[in-house]
Amino acid sequence: MRATAQASRHLVPTTWWGRVQLRVNEFAGASPSRFALVVFASLVLVFTLLFTLPISAAGSSGTPLADAFFTAVSVICVTGLSTVDMATHWSAFGNVIIYFGVQIGGVGVLTLASILGMVISRKLGLRARLIAASDSNPLRAHAGPVAEGQAIRLGEVGNLLRTVALSAVIIELVVAVVLFPRMLAHGFSLYDSALNSLYYSAMAFTNTGFTPNTAGLTPFADDYIFLTALMVGVVAGAIGFPVIYAIAQNLRRKVRRRLWTIHVKLTLLTFALLMVAGWILYFALEVGNPQTFGPGGTGNAAFQSLFMSVMARSGGFWVVDVDHLHHATLLVTDMLMFVGGGSASTAGGIKVTTLAVLFLAAMAEARGVDSMEAFRRRIPTDVLRVAVSVVLWGATIVAVSTVTVMAITKDTLDHALFDVISAFATCGLSTGLTQHAPTGAVYVLAFTMFLGRVGTVTLAAALAQSQRGQYYQHPEERPIVG
Repeated sequence: MRATAQASRHLVPTTWWGRVQLRVNEFAGASPSRFALVVFASLVLVFTLLFTLPISAAGSSGTPLADAFFTAVSVICVTGLSTVDMATHWSAFGNVIIYFGVQIGGVGVLTLASILGMVISRKLGLRARLIAASDSNPLRAHAGPVAEGQAIRLGEVGNLLRTVALSAVIIELVVAVVLFPRMLAHGFSLYDSALNSLYYSAMAFTNTGFTPNTAGLTPFADDYIFLTALMVGVVAGAIGFPVIYAIAQNLRRKVRRRLWTIHVKLTLLTFALLMVAGWILYFALEVGNPQTFGPGGTGNAAFQSLFMSVMARSGGFWVVDVDHLHHATLLVTDMLMFVGGGSASTAGGIKVTTLAVLFLAAMAEARGVDSMEAFRRRIPTDVLRVAVSVVLWGATIVAVSTVTVMAITKDTLDHALFDVISAFATCGLSTGLTQHAPTGAVYVLAFTMFLGRVGTVTLAAALAQSQRGQYYQHPEERPIVG
């Protein structure tokens, strides 16, 4: 007993920093979801403080607290909405904060912390692997066995983190290299072209959508190479790091496509189908609209429709004025934004795999079979429960926020709904309501962005009490549904 007590005392850190680190590790390991919320909220507060500093603003008046808070949430949540002119309001110091902020928010706080820990210590412990794995697979927040084949196995977390770091650097550099000569061709100086190309590439890969120049994308409206590079960066960030990891493994080991996980297949298939569907709908609805891309000809309309379909998912870049779109086009954009991109990506929304699982459940019900199946694999019912929860929580957040914003701004439903969904899905498109919204609406939209970025699954798991076993069941009874 005495030897055991002496050994246990050696395990307790003697310094205050060691004790703090021990408490943080215990809290992170016990509830990664709550830890993620605390870290995200702490980062928002830190960046709010940084944005309120006089050195962050280009003018001498500084930045009001509401605008600083909204910008901090938009940066950390990689949304792209703003209440100030992002091209003129911030100083060089402020733009540096924005650049590194979107990098942190894009890869995920827990993932970035795990990457830094791996770089410093040159190893990845079990606790760090569990934290990073929970950031790549929200199903780990729930009780029951985790289907490792759906995302990333625990032993592959280290390779996933390396893929995240390398893909972020390589993709952003490649996009910047393509954008740099195009900006020179449009008359930008060598200095501005170098900085803005890096800025645009970061905003594309992180699906943020901020623009560093006052005219936005207007000078590049007919530059298909420039716009295509942005689309490539947005898609690369939106498909998700587990998919990028699978593609990298495929290229490295020449893995056949049929050996890819069902998560990768569902993500790529659903992502492509939604992109094509949006392309067709935008072309059909706006080809005759003289205020958008109607006068540019059929070829230009086809390209701009594809660009809009890609950016409406979560990219946030836009060439045409949102106010000039038809009401039907606004509704299509609402739906595309709400779905968003892939899981564990820089995109927002309820995720494409969530939509795919709901569709497979509806197909299974229509066929009269008990199980959902795709690519000769059976999907368990607990995945369907998570998908239904994500959609229900997401729709509830959007509905409550829309009603609140309408009550504060007295604006129309289509404008309020558009900006609220854009905030929830961290897309960044706006009808103009956000930039001119009263202070109360600014805070509502900021909290909507926060809830959308941390994810409804993470939020529910963080707010719930510790998981407990249920040792009894009530009698079964079926209500009438439908």
